[in-house]
Amino acid sequence: MILLGSAVLNAEIFSIQTGGKVARTTRAIINPANLQIVAFEVSGPLIQQHPALMLLSDVRELSNMGFIVDDIDQFTAPDDVVRINNIYQLKFDIIGKLVLDEKRHKLGKVIDFTIDTTQFLIMQLSVKRPLLRSFNDTEILVHRSQIIEINNDSIVVHSQAKAPEPELHEVVGSYVNPFRKPKQARQNSDT
Repeated sequence: MILLGSAVLNAEIFSIQTGGKVARTTRAIINPANLQIVAFEVSGPLIQQHPALMLLSDVRELSNMGFIVDDIDQFTAPDDVVRINNIYQLKFDIIGKLVLDEKRHKLGKVIDFTIDTTQFLIMQLSVKRPLLRSFNDTEILVHRSQIIEINNDSIVVHSQAKAPEPELHEVVGSYVNPFRKPKQARQNSDT
């Protein structure tokens, strides 16, 4: 299933044990190396530790209501899982990140993203164009295969492909334009 990132941010979390809402997602913990969401930072009145993370392995189901987990005790502190703690310490946030092309021209800023919920991979970025470029199109979509580099300040993507110019071939039986300058015939060195 493909979802917008804004649908899973600030989403409600329900517990099967308590039978009700226990928390809310506040931030996605994204691995910038492969653009995979590895956990969500959560907050709520029943959570004892702050910050608390909901690992994706603890999610039983993602429905139209929100996330469903077995128990609130499954939320962990960032220090508990070393692999996720390293990513958490980066504080990488993709929303608002500047998007540049290969020639370092500004394409815009990321306003949203789409995720594949089977692996929680970010598949596309929704980029809002700058004011002067937004007359033709206000947003562009950038697929993950177009991304070249992700650094602290920006995301670099392949520049837009230019359409090849059509080649003009002379059609047999075409007329001669009297107003066009004639092409110089090449002299053969044999004659």
